[in-house]
Amino acid sequence: MITATPRPAPHAHALVAPTTTVRTARPEDAQALADLSQPFVRSGALRERPLTLYAAHATDFLVVEGPDGTLEGGVGLRAHPADPGEGRGAAGVVYNFCVAGHRQGDGLGAELLRAVLASARAQSLDALFTATTGGGGLFIRYGFAPTTARLAPPSWAASLDPRRNARILTRAV
Repeated sequence: MITATPRPAPHAHALVAPTTTVRTARPEDAQALADLSQPFVRSGALRERPLTLYAAHATDFLVVEGPDGTLEGGVGLRAHPADPGEGRGAAGVVYNFCVAGHRQGDGLGAELLRAVLASARAQSLDALFTATTGGGGLFIRYGFAPTTARLAPPSWAASLDPRRNARILTRAV
């Protein structure tokens, strides 16, 4: 006779992945983007950004909308034009990447990063850059590698706060 150890039934939410939609943010998403970012701002992982920035640059953001319409993740992608005089092609900066705590570990970050890569290709960007105060594991898994600020778009590189000691990562698109 074989005896099996009983296990509790899986939670209903573990049986079926929640339905999500990735879309471009709209100005009316500004407050939700700011709210989604707050836990990361408090932890020091993200810089504080004013609500007006989220509203003015809403179309920079790709967001994940949950089945009930709430934003569960978001990431900004700002395009910077080529600078042939400096030998730089068009580049994008990935910023303000965040996923709601209750959705972390569900693959939402990877879904957002794949959407960013697709958007970068659609915009004919040559490279992507990001700065992270964390380990950057997701970025590394998607082909990003450490670089220096001097290779990044100059206006973005100049905006980095050296006190944050962020790692700069890049990848070719």
